[in-house]
Amino acid sequence: MKEILLAKDGEIALKGLNRSTFEDILIRNIRRRLKPVGKFSFSRAQSTIYITPEDEDIDLDEACERLKKVFGIAAFCRVAVLPKEFAAIREGAKEYLYDTLKEAKTFKVNAKRSDKQFPMSSPEIMRELGGYLLSQFPHLKVDVHDPDVTVTVEIREAAAYLYAKKIPGAGGMPVGSSGDALLLLSGGIDSPVAGYMMAKRGIRISAIHFVSPPYTSDRARQKVETLCEELTPYCGKISFFCVPFTKIQEAIKQHCPEELFTIIMRRLMMEIAQRIAEKNDMSALITGESVAQVASQTLRAMVCTDAVCRIPVFRPVIGMDKAEIVAISQKIGTFETSILPYDDCCTVFSPKHPKTRPQLDAVEKAQAQFDFEPLIAEAVENTEIKGIRPDF
Repeated sequence: MKEILLAKDGEIALKGLNRSTFEDILIRNIRRRLKPVGKFSFSRAQSTIYITPEDEDIDLDEACERLKKVFGIAAFCRVAVLPKEFAAIREGAKEYLYDTLKEAKTFKVNAKRSDKQFPMSSPEIMRELGGYLLSQFPHLKVDVHDPDVTVTVEIREAAAYLYAKKIPGAGGMPVGSSGDALLLLSGGIDSPVAGYMMAKRGIRISAIHFVSPPYTSDRARQKVETLCEELTPYCGKISFFCVPFTKIQEAIKQHCPEELFTIIMRRLMMEIAQRIAEKNDMSALITGESVAQVASQTLRAMVCTDAVCRIPVFRPVIGMDKAEIVAISQKIGTFETSILPYDDCCTVFSPKHPKTRPQLDAVEKAQAQFDFEPLIAEAVENTEIKGIRPDF
């Protein structure tokens, strides 16, 4: 029996005249994610993308696992393709759903008849198919409110499609449909989650990381590259920018008040990040900041940081507590890497008593005690760039 996959649009269906543009991006993303599984053809109709295997030996279980991580899909189904004849639908349901119905106790039938030329109405299909399945599986009972199995028949232009399970998709918008942004990726729990959440809104993610050898190790850098790899099933290819930051941190330590080390460091990181973003045609920065989580993430501290920013800064986890962020990191598979005990440069020269309510004029005056511009330009010039692709 021929099987295909039906992917249901989510928010894309609300895009009006621009919908086809978003669907084109989604199909391109799906095609890229499924390429290692085999060859598929694609078509679309009525807010549904039809994904048809071109080879008989394609592993549809593997294809389904990959589709779960494609942003832009609200839900998808593995379906049997049947002739638009009720006898064929009836027999196909018995054969295709035999194992599923054998294990169930209750069921119901849904029917959607978009092809109005089909001789039976949706209620008639539901009634007749439900009665037939009851006769073939006597142990079953009908439960229209909370069934174990919902048998769905969709009568469309090309064929009838039968399935009993709708698999939740990743939701959101297709990656690449909302522009490009640069994620400040520290190596902790929060920033990978922030990147995931903005990718879900259709943003193509690149990542920037600051290293301070000999104060930080190669293992700390490798940890962050691993986090990028773990994000790629959701985000696609990630350009990874690694910034040498040692000279800047040493200059901060030598010339700036200790209680302002962290906030001045953050301001310089944002300055470097936005220069790299602008140079690479990225429209915004992304951080994993959450209000009041650490001293550099108070409202006053963020005001001081944002004062140097010329492009928007997105903070998608800003109102979340740690347990919520951890739950998402576990879901997307970054948590175990994030908690590896390799310090990043944010801990270098960390003050014992950081200023939690800094005043902008005082911060600007302290930073002006040293001309950081040559070191900033040098760091941007010496930034390493690496493309990290999905491990498909």
